[in-house]
Amino acid sequence: MKVHPSKAIADTVKLLKGNSSKWINSHQMVPAKFEWQRGYGAFSVSESMSESVKRYIENQEEHHRRQTFQDEYLAFRKKHHVKFDPRYVFDDEHVA
Repeated sequence: MKVHPSKAIADTVKLLKGNSSKWINSHQMVPAKFEWQRGYGAFSVSESMSESVKRYIENQEEHHRRQTFQDEYLAFRKKHHVKFDPRYVFDDEHVA
């Protein structure tokens, strides 16, 4: 998704999580109440890499048969020296 540089990522994620939770719950897409976890990860990609990223996403299901999302995510953060608060990585607590 594209986010204008003047928009805060946190505000965009808040809107995305709130609106998607309401939609999923109002359409009863899951058997229990749907809630997002508290944390999130957001990474920017240059326009020149957008096609490569698109292909990766299209093949993500196949890729995750060999490496879990959790393992890939943690390796990505380590490789690129991305600091994070471990309290919010794959937590089991949710927000509406």
